[in-house]
Amino acid sequence: MSEVIKVGMADLNVCKAPDVITTLGLGSCIGLVLYDPVTKVGGMVHYMLPDSTKVRNNSNIAKFGDTGIRELLKRVVAAGASKPRLIAKIAGGARMFEVSGLSDVGNIGARNAEAAKAILKELGIRLVAEDTGLNYGRTVELHCDTGEFYIKSVGKPLKII
Repeated sequence: MSEVIKVGMADLNVCKAPDVITTLGLGSCIGLVLYDPVTKVGGMVHYMLPDSTKVRNNSNIAKFGDTGIRELLKRVVAAGASKPRLIAKIAGGARMFEVSGLSDVGNIGARNAEAAKAILKELGIRLVAEDTGLNYGRTVELHCDTGEFYIKSVGKPLKII
């Protein structure tokens, strides 16, 4: 019997097959999963901001892409994943509120997605799929038995990447 493991905002966790790990309500936040297809160990981080160095109160490492992704990597490897086999998938990074006259400088969703890509590249982890941007929220699930990443959005068909 599989268990559904919930990851809250500014949170992270790991799972093993046959379990499913999920997070709700990704807007500008990023839901990033790491997955080892051989051991079927995976994990998810739901981070809110790209960079912990620009914020004074940065004690919650899962709140930030730079610290959350690295901590997730440590935890999935500790749970039995092999770093060279890991693949990554991301979702979220939406532009939830249009502000006229402003450039992408204030677009936290785009900055969150770019941070994920840069950190994964730095860590040598392949990003194999993404569903980011646009202007709607997402709920995501990683199915650890298959590695499929389910993306659900109101008024949109189910997307599996």
